[in-house]
Amino acid sequence: MSATFHQTTVQRCPVHEGAEPSRLGAAVSGGTAPGESREAPVADWVTLDALHRDPFPLYRRLREEAPVHWIPALNRYLVTSYAACHAIEQDEATFSADERESLMKRAMGHSMLRKDNPEHQRDRDSYGKTLRPATIKKHWNGIFEQNYVDCLRRLKKAGPGADFVWDFAAPYAAENLRLVMGFQNATEADMQRWSQTMIDGTGNYADDPDIWAKSERSSAEVDAAIDEMLPYFKDHPDHSLLSGLASLPIPLEAIRANMKMTIGGGLNEPRDVLATTVWALLREPEQLEAVVADPSLHTAAFEESVRWVAPIGMYPRQVARDTVLEGIRLRRGDRVGVAIGAANRDPAVFEDPESFDIMRPKKPHLAFGGGVHFCAGTWVARAQVAQIAMPRIFDDLPGLRLDESSPAVAGGWVFRGMLEMPVAWD
Repeated sequence: MSATFHQTTVQRCPVHEGAEPSRLGAAVSGGTAPGESREAPVADWVTLDALHRDPFPLYRRLREEAPVHWIPALNRYLVTSYAACHAIEQDEATFSADERESLMKRAMGHSMLRKDNPEHQRDRDSYGKTLRPATIKKHWNGIFEQNYVDCLRRLKKAGPGADFVWDFAAPYAAENLRLVMGFQNATEADMQRWSQTMIDGTGNYADDPDIWAKSERSSAEVDAAIDEMLPYFKDHPDHSLLSGLASLPIPLEAIRANMKMTIGGGLNEPRDVLATTVWALLREPEQLEAVVADPSLHTAAFEESVRWVAPIGMYPRQVARDTVLEGIRLRRGDRVGVAIGAANRDPAVFEDPESFDIMRPKKPHLAFGGGVHFCAGTWVARAQVAQIAMPRIFDDLPGLRLDESSPAVAGGWVFRGMLEMPVAWD
């Protein structure tokens, strides 16, 4: 189940000591002159519950008012326009990934996702060839195909009324990730539990002690699993991530943090995009008919799905120097949330953005991030979903349809996906 973003602190983020709020324009993003800038409007009507249920109506209202708002419920600024989100992605000197007091650091350690260059690039380079398209095509696709067969058998065994997410998409994504990462000493169920509990920790702004306890237990289990596998791979190398890391002079804490980060996004992203794409096509019979008739459209369906519902819908940044972003003043130390889920539905870029349309003109979405932090697992997600599972699922489950007696449920906004998706087939 996708994690919910919780926050109890509602005080406005103070300017950090040493900042000079009156000196606006130390850096200017989005092409707005400092003289034209203004303070961000306050959106105290945005609630966490409403974001979790369906953030898109809120995003529409926010974008219409301004590209950046102060959100008391989040204790940070929320960036919702495509132009502003894209500007942040391209300017790590102004918008740092290394957010202070990051809950992700507490839950998973200081991974590459929360580092700026050059430290970020050193960690990223350590992943080597494992996630590159050539390796995926040559080595991993065959493994993904076998996992697809095994998980399809599991879904069929559950029978009509089975949940497509939890009886197929989740175990399929988890088993693929387990093997890609090299956790021979774990199960796909372990991967699902580790992923969800640590992701819950990254969103534990309510400081719930039970959530922290579960997250910390999973973190310790991952550490133990890594410590056991690294010596093994020095003598038994293979194509996995852990095997590649075992031969590199990488600090153990960096390995642990990056692997935990990969367990989080590397499982949720393919699971949620697979379920969301199938759900969207089942609700659009004409588009489903087109995809079944022309398998080349599966890639278009995948890309439209991640645009329409970005599985990782928001990530944080911290302002490193006073700046103006699309006309809104931000000061050094301010925290911002880059709402990719909102940017990908910006009508300034996408025509009729609220609709799922695999035939829409191709334009670059931001679902996999951009700049130096472009998602390293993008090609793995595309392979297992668009190249392996999607081209087969409708043939292997003739008459696949949503269970009308038990409606599907979507949820989340930092991580958004299908929470319940009962299906039937002939």
